Amino acid sequence: MIEQGMDNARPHAAISVRGLGKRFGDKVAVNGIDLDVPAGSFYGLVGPNGAGKTTTLSMATGLLRPDAGQVWIHGVDVWERPLEAKGLLGVLADGVRLFDRLTGRQLVTYAGRLRGMDPTTVAERTEDLLRVLDLEDAASKLVVDYSAGMTKKIALATALIHSPRVLVLDEPFEAVDPVSAANIRSILAGYVERGGTVVVSSHVMDLVQRMCSHVAVISDGNVLAAGTVDEVRGGDSLEDRFVELVGGRAEGGGLQWLQS
Repeated sequence: MIEQGMDNARPHAAISVRGLGKRFGDKVAVNGIDLDVPAGSFYGLVGPNGAGKTTTLSMATGLLRPDAGQVWIHGVDVWERPLEAKGLLGVLADGVRLFDRLTGRQLVTYAGRLRGMDPTTVAERTEDLLRVLDLEDAASKLVVDYSAGMTKKIALATALIHSPRVLVLDEPFEAVDPVSAANIRSILAGYVERGGTVVVSSHVMDLVQRMCSHVAVISDGNVLAAGTVDEVRGGDSLEDRFVELVGGRAEGGGLQWLQS
């Protein structure tokens, strides 16, 4: 489970968060949370809409400056040593625009070159990623013409190209067809088996329960529970435990007019 009140990063954590907070006007989006993501884990971040998941991930990956708190990636402070910390990360962010006037192949190539990789390695890895993500036929199309699911996959390719130590993926399966989703899960599972760490936010509790080793439940900017999936669900399904923690379930009655 999470430990409160620690001043420094846990030595063996892939991501350590201490006292992380963010406000937007009068709204507290993230309320001074502490969290540790063990290295080599498949970590799920779940919560209702507006819970603070995307804001937390944006701050943890250096995309959004926090009002308070610190974040370390494998012991590297994100805000004191941003280039070093971000070099350890592959990020699939929610709502961040891609350079969609490039073709799929150009976009992945650009991501690799931006990371300082040599052209030969970039070219080889780009073709590997396009093949595995079933984007070979669309490699020469402009990304602006991709479907939502294809756009999600090409964005994932840009996050993977430099073989990061930690992947942070915000809703990676949203709008992705079942076959592609299965392929992505297989890629991520293999990545974790080889020592990588994945942090994924999702609304699909069954998917998180089957896929993740650890999970944190966030609501109203607070961490309500965190630990291994079995610790958090406590013998129930993760969905039932989530509803119990978060609350807000509507009664089954009403809408008597809704009938055939």
